Amino acid sequence: MGLNDNKPLSTLHEKASYSLDDFEVPTGREESWRFTPLSRLKGLHNGTASASGHVIVDVDAAPEVTVETVGRDDARIGKAYTPTDRVSAQAYNSFEKATVITVPREAVASKATVLTLTGSGDGAAYGHIVIDVQPMAEAVIVLDHKGSAVYADNVEFAVGDGATLKVVSLQDWAADAVHVSHHHAQLAKDATFRSFVVTFGGDLVRLSPSVSYTGPGGDADLSGLYFVDAGQHLEHRLLVDHSQPNCKSNVDYRGALQGEDAHAVWIGDVIIRVEAEGTDTYELNRNLILTDGARADSVPNLEILTGEVAGAGHASASGRLDDEHIFYLQARGIPYDEARRLVIRGFLGQLVEKIEIGEIRDRVLTALDAELAR
Repeated sequence: MGLNDNKPLSTLHEKASYSLDDFEVPTGREESWRFTPLSRLKGLHNGTASASGHVIVDVDAAPEVTVETVGRDDARIGKAYTPTDRVSAQAYNSFEKATVITVPREAVASKATVLTLTGSGDGAAYGHIVIDVQPMAEAVIVLDHKGSAVYADNVEFAVGDGATLKVVSLQDWAADAVHVSHHHAQLAKDATFRSFVVTFGGDLVRLSPSVSYTGPGGDADLSGLYFVDAGQHLEHRLLVDHSQPNCKSNVDYRGALQGEDAHAVWIGDVIIRVEAEGTDTYELNRNLILTDGARADSVPNLEILTGEVAGAGHASASGRLDDEHIFYLQARGIPYDEARRLVIRGFLGQLVEKIEIGEIRDRVLTALDAELAR
């Protein structure tokens, strides 16, 4: 398949194609790659990665859903998302089998469906996942990444008319892992999508969540939490493409950084097209810089092509801990280290409370406490 100029899904005006030949090898000078250390991608961006690694997908499914492992020729693959950069196209053209999760029409899943992706091996691996939530259905999906891997994949979320999908994606990789992933949600009329991304592990993680609408009334909420340690590069690049009237989107990503060369990148792109009257959107990114030597790049972008919007805004802030908050707690007898931990935990914990699965919420809080104890 060739270029599809009607689906700019990773930056506000970037091309989309299923063909690897339509994308040049990035050099780092491109806007979409200027923050990413290409030398640490281990060949995922230029085709030199040896495809000798493995990522095993285990599924613990709710009884109401169907789980299939399908070949590349399955008609559902690529229906909701077209690759928008070279790594995404490389993953699309390189995976062998895809996992397809189907939630039947009007079904309400009685428990979360958990996909555990475990990496092993020295070379690269490629994957593809399709989550098909049919009209009026409801489901919760957990993507749990762990192990050591050099991994590129695409995840498609197709949310039907009036359906509701909630997703938690955990990047809990080993310290040497490299993961480049695109998550795209396509929302039909009156569909609801809730996403929560947690990124703690890995050497380099670049995750690109995006949302598009095929009918009016869609509602997307994208939340994310990341904690960056010395030497880590954690990058989140979001796009919400409003092309239908009376849709909503809300983005709230928060991060903390500590240690030499800890680097966080957050790019938030929102476009409101001429036909998207009545759009209500807001995006927010906030970062806590906990030590010297850490760096956070935060770039919110909002393009509005119609004056008939219900609301549109964005905000970004990166800075140190507020000394007044620490002093307030110390004045009440709380030691400095504990006061500092409480302030950071409160800042990030507000977001964690949005995770509705108790077991996952407790796991994230435990991991956060472990980071703060370092």
